Amino acid sequence: MRKKQAASTFRVLCTTTLVGCILAGCASGSGVNEGSATSGTNQGGAPTSEAQAPFKLTIMTNLHTPEVPTDAIEKMLEEKTNTDLTINWVPDGSYEEKLNSSFATGSLPQAVYMKNQTTYILFRDAIRNNQFWEIGPFIKDYPNLSKLDELVVKNTAVDGKTYAIYQERPLSRQGIIFRKDWADKLGLAAPKTTDELYNMLKQFKEGDPDGNGKADTIGLTDRSDLVYGAFKTVASYFGTPNNWGLADGKLQPEFMFPQYKETMDFFKKLYDEGLINKDFPVTSKEDQQNLVITGKAGMYIGSMADVQSLHQKTVEINPNALYDVANQISGPDGNAGIWSIPGYGNLVLFPKSSVKSEEELKSILAFYDKLMEPELANLVKWGVPDKHYTLVEGGLVQKVEDTKMTDREQKPYEILQVGGESTIDMLRAYNKLPAKAKAEELIIENNSMLINDPTAALDSKTYGEKGVELQQIINDATYRYILGNLDAAGFDGEIERWKKGGGESIITEYNESLAKTQ
Repeated sequence: MRKKQAASTFRVLCTTTLVGCILAGCASGSGVNEGSATSGTNQGGAPTSEAQAPFKLTIMTNLHTPEVPTDAIEKMLEEKTNTDLTINWVPDGSYEEKLNSSFATGSLPQAVYMKNQTTYILFRDAIRNNQFWEIGPFIKDYPNLSKLDELVVKNTAVDGKTYAIYQERPLSRQGIIFRKDWADKLGLAAPKTTDELYNMLKQFKEGDPDGNGKADTIGLTDRSDLVYGAFKTVASYFGTPNNWGLADGKLQPEFMFPQYKETMDFFKKLYDEGLINKDFPVTSKEDQQNLVITGKAGMYIGSMADVQSLHQKTVEINPNALYDVANQISGPDGNAGIWSIPGYGNLVLFPKSSVKSEEELKSILAFYDKLMEPELANLVKWGVPDKHYTLVEGGLVQKVEDTKMTDREQKPYEILQVGGESTIDMLRAYNKLPAKAKAEELIIENNSMLINDPTAALDSKTYGEKGVELQQIINDATYRYILGNLDAAGFDGEIERWKKGGGESIITEYNESLAKTQ
């Protein structure tokens, strides 16, 4: 935990620098609100005078860099919010251990970051037992917090009530990255249907796209991940629900829907015809990407944002290589859709053991409301103008020449961000690579065709106890079906084994949880 350094001269310099830089950024379209430089907020969230003492706020969050950051940005946050911050930076690898021990001893700080959905789910019982403040009734009183996405807020809910402020994650980055130079040579446009997708993969194998006269290319490179690899994204194209779906008004798992089997049949066809790497069930992400980087495969299905790194590594080998991205692939039913995550990364909760009153809670919420103003959102996300980034026409360019400097001064503070680009008029990165710029546009476009997981805010005790173990039964059965080692009847038998092992209880519990929310 950092000790404060009393350096009033430094504070004045930092504040002067920040205000001057932010004003320059505002002229470049940074989205800073005029009049946002109020001295601070009182416990009810209203503006205060210069003379009011800073509100003391303790925070615990995870640290992804080797060292605790310098406090220059922290001091700027304090000045702009009239807050006296104490941030407990805990190394990411030991964060959950620290979180659990602090909870057990009643020593959690006033604001606690949950590092992901999995960690958050583990605290749901504690939330139900009144260990954390419900903040839903207060959100409407804060102009910035009230802009948080209703769908994402709903996904964080426990029994329909809101306890957490979320850090935004794109709801779906999923799509297709393909070798455009290969497609151009073969006269192929970006695929719009699953049939066109198959045809491109077939031509990438049989049409000699690299022009070397050898049959040494494949269509699709994939890895041993049915979620973030290609399978789940293609399953969306066939209309498969996202983890769970409704059938006759009742929830059932995705693999019990006919569209899941259609997706398995599609991948079995790719495997049987040699259009996908034969060892994909045991291929790592690095090896998967290397197949497309080295020109052995022509398509990668996953996060469209990966096109930047794939391009950079590929042109080192082949300077003439070009990539393009695509989404909105329609399946047999004619409807394009894409699976989504719940839309959040970190979550901030407020323990009742350390936040003693409603007024104290309101002061904390006022701090986070200020943190969503463009000026401060840019500060925690990008750092200080001209030091950590520069502004160009079209956006922001991070200074990455000295990664040790950014790790030491700026990068750790990104974890504090709440909300994100869809709810805050903040700076966005400039993408020099056209395919990366297009990918970012399509990621936003994905929001118009999301397939959401209806169980995101629901509970199943059995799933918490056995869900991962039981899912492995289905994963293994899916791979065996694609490889031809299991037929349709055999796959149905594995579903029955899943049910008997606890799956039936999961179905029942999720449906009971759904009924409570309705």
